[in-house]
Amino acid sequence: MRGVAVVVFALCVSSVSMPCVAQTKAGLSQADLDRINASTQAAVKAALAKDFAAWAALFADDGVLNPPNQPAVKGRAAIQVWLASFPPITEFKLENVKIEGRDDLAYVLGTFAITIAPPGAPGPVKDVGKFVEVRKRQADGRWLLAVDMFSSDLPAAP
Repeated sequence: MRGVAVVVFALCVSSVSMPCVAQTKAGLSQADLDRINASTQAAVKAALAKDFAAWAALFADDGVLNPPNQPAVKGRAAIQVWLASFPPITEFKLENVKIEGRDDLAYVLGTFAITIAPPGAPGPVKDVGKFVEVRKRQADGRWLLAVDMFSSDLPAAP
C-alpha cells in the first residue's frame, strides 16, 4: 500500500498540468437520508392540512420553485403565496426514488400523485409526475429546498 502512495505522490509532484486533489468529501449519512425523507413527508402533511407556511418553511429563504408552464417562483415568501393559490389538494403522495449528495448538498429524484379540486371543475383532477430537488443542509441539520422542479407525466391539454 505504501508503494501506491509513493507512486501517487510522485505523479502529483511531477505533473505540472494536472493538479492532484484529495477526495475528502463523504456521501450522505443515514441520518441525512432520514431527514430528507422526513422533510418530504412533512410537505405532504402540510399540503393536505393547507398549512402553506409550514410547506414554504421547507424551502431556503432564497429557494426557487419551478412549476411547469409558469415562471420561476423565487424566495420563501413568494413560494408560500404561490402554494396558497394552488387549487385545493384532496390527495397527495410524494416518493423519493433516489437521493444522492455530498457534504451539505443533495439532490432528490422522485414521483408524485395528486388529486386537486379546482373551483368550477366538473370533478376532481388527478395527476402523476416527477420532481427534482436540490437541497442544502443547514447548520441545524435540516435539509432545505434550494430548487424544486416538477412536471406531469400526463399529455399536455390540447
